[in-house]
Amino acid sequence: MGFRSTESSFVGQTAAWLLVCALLALRTVPATADPPPPSKLRPGSLPAAWLTGGPKCMEMPEWQVHEYNPDLYLLRQSGCTDFEKPFLFLMFGGERALLLDTGSRNGNLAPQLKLTVHRWLLRNKRDAIPLTVVHTHSHGDHTAGDADLVALNDPAIPVTLIPATVEASKAVYGIARWPDDIGRIDLGARIIDAVPVPGHDVAGVALYDRQTGILFTGDNVYPGRLYIRDLAEYSKSNQRMLRFTEGKEVAHLLGNHIEATRTPYLDYAEGTMYQPDEHELALPRAILLEIQGGLDAMHGKPQRILFGDVSLVPYGPPWRGTESDLAAVKARKAEQAEHRWDQTQP
Repeated sequence: MGFRSTESSFVGQTAAWLLVCALLALRTVPATADPPPPSKLRPGSLPAAWLTGGPKCMEMPEWQVHEYNPDLYLLRQSGCTDFEKPFLFLMFGGERALLLDTGSRNGNLAPQLKLTVHRWLLRNKRDAIPLTVVHTHSHGDHTAGDADLVALNDPAIPVTLIPATVEASKAVYGIARWPDDIGRIDLGARIIDAVPVPGHDVAGVALYDRQTGILFTGDNVYPGRLYIRDLAEYSKSNQRMLRFTEGKEVAHLLGNHIEATRTPYLDYAEGTMYQPDEHELALPRAILLEIQGGLDAMHGKPQRILFGDVSLVPYGPPWRGTESDLAAVKARKAEQAEHRWDQTQP
């Protein structure tokens, strides 16, 4: 009788203890968070690697074309035609297509662009689509193909070229106050937001594609050396991109070049044609925060700051001339560059 009573008491105490442990466990296990809502962005893919400039230039196409999705194409100029190897971006809406930049010298863009657009027309059972050509900024390695596209003379692709100037950008995007306002252009059920980003160039513009969530950052942000002409304006532009993208889905930042290798802090030297181990093109939105931290650390005094994927390279005094002055300077630089290229062409 006494043993059974002790046994019963022990069992009761054990059960009570187990109950207490269970209750404590319930209090300490966090509630399962609700799953995030599904993304509304239209997906796409990027290549594992890009063609650059060789090693055998006779086997290299002038342009590499990559289909991100059926209505967005990334074109890269071969390093065998220009070591800059710039990227261009072609997107299609319901009413028109938009080409971002026209490449560098010796690009011969028109044949490849015609082929790509005609293939899109055939796939979509359309006879024609107007093409608006805009620019991330006014430097020659992104505008050299302008004249060839103006002379395209293809009735299936009527071209409207927007000059790479502040006034032209204000007009096409509906920007009243440059650089504070955000503009936009509607391709037909596809809105592209325009964010003024002077600092690398006075006419710099970043474009955000609402359909894919891609922010096209031009020469302001890409894997490599970020050349800053006007430090104060560049910082304001970076902050402007941060404010604009806050709360938005940003799939990628895609810039105009790749200069970095896959090894952190290691870039390819300027003039390198062949880059077999280069960094991927896409960067995350977080890189804008990293860049801003570096800019703030300068306290207005230009200095080179290295990060794993990018480096900040302020150079020269802020540009204070007019756009016509700037055009004259660029023309002289283009002549000098063409002369150098004649001496170094492989």
